[in-house]
Amino acid sequence: MPGENCTILTEFILLGFTDRLEVEIPLFGLFLLIYITTLVGNAGLIVLIQLNACLHTPMYYFLSSLSFLDLICSSAIAPNMLVSLLAQQKTISFTGCATQMFFLAAFADAECLLLVAMAYDRYVAVCHPLVYTVVMSHRVCTTMVAVVYLGGGLTSLLHTSFTFTLSFCGSNVINHFFCDIPPLLELSCSNTYINEILLFTVCGFIQTSTFLAIAVSYTCILSTILQIHVADNRHKAFYTCTSHLMAVGVFYGSLLFTYLQPSSSHSMNTDKVISAFYTLVFPMLNPLIYSFRNKEVKDAVRRTVGRRVFSQCFS
Repeated sequence: MPGENCTILTEFILLGFTDRLEVEIPLFGLFLLIYITTLVGNAGLIVLIQLNACLHTPMYYFLSSLSFLDLICSSAIAPNMLVSLLAQQKTISFTGCATQMFFLAAFADAECLLLVAMAYDRYVAVCHPLVYTVVMSHRVCTTMVAVVYLGGGLTSLLHTSFTFTLSFCGSNVINHFFCDIPPLLELSCSNTYINEILLFTVCGFIQTSTFLAIAVSYTCILSTILQIHVADNRHKAFYTCTSHLMAVGVFYGSLLFTYLQPSSSHSMNTDKVISAFYTLVFPMLNPLIYSFRNKEVKDAVRRTVGRRVFSQCFS
């Protein structure tokens, strides 16, 4: 029977990216730089939005929530991965593995839901500007963000609880750099059919439905923009959506590349690279995307830096 003669595991071994020392040191430097940039960029964007009243709008409220999710995602993976790159024993406790999986799964699902909320915000702003302040009130925005966190947390709790009620009898070696659901299901000696169906249906539904919702929103936005006769107004309306479109493209592009590539070309090394992109690189890119292409954010940075310099000069 699957449940017989099972040794209770207390830890897992993460193989990471590579076991070659000459590669691990450069990777450590690279991922440390990415993690520091992610922390500074996202935390700085949150503080900047809080300090500038002109950024107290629904779009930036959602953006600060996105930065918060990115901080959680990076902090759930990067510290343990950086330690593992330099350590001889690349282990993670059973509880630590479950915790890491919970926060990562919650981030992925909440990110999809939040991108839909941001797309809806742009849809109302462009297609129904006269009722924008009424439709996107502070209460509505707060409720939407609460639903985002609750939805991500509940689906993540579902995946985590179902995964860690399985029996792990054999190897405790995970061929990845973090605790992800598919590699853990491969290690289990229990029947994982229900887990696989749950993973496919829940993740498939969230990713597909949110992508379709975003596509419908931007189809309506594009249709409205094309009906604007004044070129400057048309350019301004489209410009307000470009940063979000870039973020959506990067996020869903990595997901589609991961799950829609042919099985013949599917490899664990490819999975690791793509996983590193959407769990470590993407959280770093978000504040850069929204800062460099957003005049309001750049103006807010100048005002904030100017106030700091002025206060230091006359203090």
